[in-house]
Amino acid sequence: MPHLTPPPARPLASLATPCLLLDRGKLRDNIARLRSRLEPFGVALRPHLKTAKSIDVAREALAGPAGPAMVSTLREAEYFAAHGVRDMIYGVGIAPDRLARVVTIRRQLDADLAVILDSVAQAQAVVETVCATGERLPVLIEIDSDGHRSGVLPDDETLLVAIGRTLQAGGAELRGVLTHAGDSYGLHTPDALAEAAEAERAAAAGAATLLRAAGLPCPVVSVGATPTAHFARRLDGVTEVRAGVFMFFDLFQAGVGVCTPDDIALSVLTSVIGH
Repeated sequence: MPHLTPPPARPLASLATPCLLLDRGKLRDNIARLRSRLEPFGVALRPHLKTAKSIDVAREALAGPAGPAMVSTLREAEYFAAHGVRDMIYGVGIAPDRLARVVTIRRQLDADLAVILDSVAQAQAVVETVCATGERLPVLIEIDSDGHRSGVLPDDETLLVAIGRTLQAGGAELRGVLTHAGDSYGLHTPDALAEAAEAERAAAAGAATLLRAAGLPCPVVSVGATPTAHFARRLDGVTEVRAGVFMFFDLFQAGVGVCTPDDIALSVLTSVIGH
C-alpha cells in the first residue's frame, strides 16, 4: 500500500493502472467515528491490521506507536514489530509448529505477541514451548460466541478451566479471553446487529467470570467485529474491542448497514481515459 506521506501529488493520468487509491480524509473520519463511539464505554480499541498491512495506516489507527494491534499472520507480526508495534495478538488459533516463530518474534523484535487457542492440546503445546525456551508466552482463550467457526463455548466451564489450569501450571501467561461475532456480517438491521453485539459481549464476559470463579486470571476480555463495534449498546465486562475494516469500509459493510458508500475510503483505479 502507498505511504500516506507520498511524494508530491501526481495527476491521475500519470498513474500506472490498476492502482489503489486511499482517501486519507475518509480514513481519518472512519477511525475517529469508531473511537468516539467506544469512548463512553471506557474500552480500548485494538485495530486489526490484516486489511491495512501498512505501517502508515497503522499509525493513523493505533492509540500509540506501540499498539495495541491485532494481526492475522506471523509475517504481519514481523512487519509491524519491525516498525515499533509491540502489543499484538496473533489472531489465528495457534498451531504447534508456529510457536518457535512466535518466540523468535518476541525475542528478536521485542514484541509482546500473544497467541490464541481453544483446546487443551494447544495449551499443552504452548507449555512445552515455555519449558523448552523459558519464554513465558501470553495466551488468550478463544470463545465461540455465535457458533460460526472456532472457540470454546462460553458456558463450557470444564474445558475453560482445564485450558486455563494447563497454561498456568506450565508457566504460560493466561492473559484473558477473546471472541469474534462472525455471524454479524450476515445481519442487516440495527436491532439485529445490537443483539449480536450483546451476545458477543455476554459470551466473553461470561467465560471470564467462570475462569475467575475458578481462581484463574482473566485481565483481558476482548470482543470485536466491525458491525458489532458500531452497534453495541453496552460493553460491561469488556476491556477492549477489535475491528479492522472500519478504517476503510467497503460495499459489503454498506450492505450490512454499518456505513454508506460515501464513507468508503478505498477505491481501485483500473484505467484512465487517454492513458
